Amino acid sequence: MASLDFEREKALFRKYYDTNEKQLIAAKDSIVEIVRNLVGQTGGGATTKVDGRVKEKEECIKKFQRKYQGKLEADEQPYQIRDFISDLIGVRIVCLYEDEVPVVSELLQRNFKILNVTDKTSAVESTEDSFGYKGLHMDLALDPEAAYLTRNVPPADLCFEVQIRSLIQDAWSMLDHKIKYKKSIPVDLKRRINVLAALFELADREFKEIRNATSDLMLQATVTQIDPETPGQAVTAGTRTVNAFNFVPIAAHFFRDFVFDDEKVDDFVQDILEQNSTLQKADLHRCLNENLKVVREYRDHILAENPERTFSAYTSIRHCLYLYDPEKFPRILSRRNKERFVAWMKGNQPAPEALQL
Repeated sequence: MASLDFEREKALFRKYYDTNEKQLIAAKDSIVEIVRNLVGQTGGGATTKVDGRVKEKEECIKKFQRKYQGKLEADEQPYQIRDFISDLIGVRIVCLYEDEVPVVSELLQRNFKILNVTDKTSAVESTEDSFGYKGLHMDLALDPEAAYLTRNVPPADLCFEVQIRSLIQDAWSMLDHKIKYKKSIPVDLKRRINVLAALFELADREFKEIRNATSDLMLQATVTQIDPETPGQAVTAGTRTVNAFNFVPIAAHFFRDFVFDDEKVDDFVQDILEQNSTLQKADLHRCLNENLKVVREYRDHILAENPERTFSAYTSIRHCLYLYDPEKFPRILSRRNKERFVAWMKGNQPAPEALQL
């Protein structure tokens, strides 16, 4: 039963916490799994991390003292500490970019009961001399009608807090928590902290702008036109030099079932440009269009001899480039692979003029 005896309520809360700690940890793990699956399966924004924690026992008591005890006792309103700790179980979602925070928030609102929402971003931005981390805090409860309740999950009436932040906001929050006595610090130090907070905010904005600019480059590289010399063949518009952005749509046109990983593309394109820094998009498309049939026959020959061997899209493109211009791409194949390929060509195909075999 609730009371105004703080010492009594502290003891009762500690007993409740110790008795239920294992169940709280299990509940936290289940909730994190539910949130992670929802975010991952429904496209609720790109996230780098979804994790959780059970708030430490003494931290709960300190929070109650700081936020609620004085007013409750002044109003002579009996209390139980556990009723005022909405973040006993906490989940943190870290998004890559700040504009993905509201996307994830909307996703959670569709799948959980919303008890309370605290927009710390708006709170910080509405005060000129304020500093602190941004983000969105939501007090949630499981939806008794949701599909995820078919699995073994915590009680539907168990509430928990979700914090949604961008990657930069998360970094600032970790630093912000290390700053002690923020309301009492000297004005000059407060000004320096505000400058630092502004730099973090600028970094968040710049990361988003860089993402948008990169997306624009990818979109431009994907715009296609029809080559009048080869009707029906799609080629990338323009005659610019090959780069990591325009390489993917060209290569993907010829290798539709192959996934071109960003990091590998960067290294591969760099390797190409080190040997021929003026290779144009149209050249790459022509190279693959003219030589891929032969290279695929060679690939089938190699794999028939050794089924355990791999012959990826990158390997095929290397062989196409060598066929296209062996003088500009003498090192695109290793010596052994080049010798094997040339020998096969001599025995199976008329020698292309470019090869001068």
